[in-house]
Amino acid sequence: MKSLGKHFIIEFHDCDPDALNNKEILESHILESVRVSGATVIQPFFHQFSPHGVSGIVVIAESHFSIHTWPEYGYCAVDIFTCGEDIDNEAALEYLRTALQSRHYSLMEMKRGTFDIPGLELRHKPEMELR
Repeated sequence: MKSLGKHFIIEFHDCDPDALNNKEILESHILESVRVSGATVIQPFFHQFSPHGVSGIVVIAESHFSIHTWPEYGYCAVDIFTCGEDIDNEAALEYLRTALQSRHYSLMEMKRGTFDIPGLELRHKPEMELR
């Protein structure tokens, strides 16, 4: 089976609560994880909630990175969804684990857009015929 992309669904536990409640720090960490992965930033958007918590997404040419935090629990949920074979999701995960000072995490990896196409290359941005 071939797939268009891979999706990391990550739960970071026992993180630095101050980092999880700081929009600027989180945006910096997510953008750096995108850089470390080799992906291409299109547009970031982050929002600070009151009394605490941050949500953010970075749209990348290859899909997206997102984060949602619960600083009161030292927890955040992160998605790294990338298309193609050139992006290093593992490097992005390891950067974030260290930056957020997570003591443990869980990871679920999914293949997205799976196809059984024998003998053909599955390109994540195929040529389209215009009509």
